[in-house]
Amino acid sequence: MKILYKKITKVTALLFLFSLVACNDYLSELPDDRTTINSGEKIKALITGAYPQGNYMLMAELMSDNALSKPTNNGVANDLLHEQMFNWEESIDLNQDSPTAYWVACYEAIAQANQALESIEELKNQFNLDAEKGEALIARAYAHFMLVNFWGKHFDPSTANSDLGIPYVTKPETVLIQKYTRNTVKEVYDFIERDLNEGLKLIKNREENPKFHFSKESGQAFAVRFYTYKGDWDQVILNANELLINPRLQVRDMVAYRTLSYGERTFRYNNTLEDANILVNSVSSWWARSFASTNYGLLSGSDIFTSGNPLNKQWAYQTFGGDKFSNLPKFDEYFKITNQSAGTGFGLTPQVLFSYDEVLLNRAEAYAMKENYTNSLKDLTDFLSKKTVGFNNGTDNLTAEMVTDTYPVIANELTPSYGFKDDKQTSFVKAVLSFKQKEFYHEGLRWFDVRRFNIEIKRAYKKQNSFVSEITLAKDDLRRQMQIPESATNIGLIKNPR
Repeated sequence: MKILYKKITKVTALLFLFSLVACNDYLSELPDDRTTINSGEKIKALITGAYPQGNYMLMAELMSDNALSKPTNNGVANDLLHEQMFNWEESIDLNQDSPTAYWVACYEAIAQANQALESIEELKNQFNLDAEKGEALIARAYAHFMLVNFWGKHFDPSTANSDLGIPYVTKPETVLIQKYTRNTVKEVYDFIERDLNEGLKLIKNREENPKFHFSKESGQAFAVRFYTYKGDWDQVILNANELLINPRLQVRDMVAYRTLSYGERTFRYNNTLEDANILVNSVSSWWARSFASTNYGLLSGSDIFTSGNPLNKQWAYQTFGGDKFSNLPKFDEYFKITNQSAGTGFGLTPQVLFSYDEVLLNRAEAYAMKENYTNSLKDLTDFLSKKTVGFNNGTDNLTAEMVTDTYPVIANELTPSYGFKDDKQTSFVKAVLSFKQKEFYHEGLRWFDVRRFNIEIKRAYKKQNSFVSEITLAKDDLRRQMQIPESATNIGLIKNPR
């Protein structure tokens, strides 16, 4: 029988990988807050905490080329963090939405997954916990995947064996002084792949709240993203094919969204009842109240949503808010009160972790990389059918010429480690990236494409409404890898070079 000290599990993880404060006195005594893990239901409850409760959207979105200096200063809360992310600077902020907070959240989730896996091993002769083991393995893989794609270099098979990754933690912490070292990017990816594939063999869908937990479908959606980032196009297609039955009924219908009010769109976007959503999470974040008001975001009238439709028709995406608050309605905050009399608490923001839209576009990219342009065009047309005003099922069929004309090759614009075979392939991938940028605006996924394709970013930096300078994130700039949190480097983790 396993006695789980819930507070100790989390705090020991924080102490070594990302401790925020000195707390040796507190740790010297075991708190009387313990649970006996002796059933499948308690394992399930434990795994519920194996999903990162931190938010990466703010830092990823503001570091990407989605973010631009607005002509007015809105004075958002914690504007310094926004400014640091926009300038690709190291931040020592410990609050919600900061890099350190997300680092903490991921390793807390990993600690929960590891405790669940240890408890499952101890109970294996008493219960069939294969499904729970599968979920815990995939959750552990996901948290490490997100960590390595922020703090390590993007996977490059020619350098991954020496590039610094992050510590891949597979055991619960049992001592107060636990030393960790950074695995290489290749080692991290190998561990992720092992956990992911083993988990997919075991996992079953939960009967209650299935879209809040990894399932066979969301696990495969994660596999599609993982293999896209790794560049294993056959595996991308194999896993996507298991998910995509009728894409036009599975992707988000942005044409239908146009009939909804701003509030209705916000409510629906991250809802588990939205068919396009495969996995949804609720994270500790102020992003719902700052994504529109940030000083570094979407400019009113941005051509991202007004041009570039290869069918020469209007995009279905609609922005709201004018110059100061231009946005696409996506997030609605739930404020959790922790002190009723003071009215204080913290914000919770819903977040779509995986969707059928991403699966479809990743498959379109994989088909293009395999030079299967017929199937890539079909996927891109299916996507456009729900994102284009006045789409005609009978006549609106995307052609290769439309793709190459709308997305011409610009020398040295996209430079992934594996390269492209010709201009046609480059244009197809450029189309996929453009579609993704629109679909996942405000959600941070664009940053990973900036890293994957080594996209240079040049933009104006304004402060207090005045132009300061033009800032550039050059190709291969070391700031593409965020700096390891100070609390982790203080106990021995190697810093990223600068």
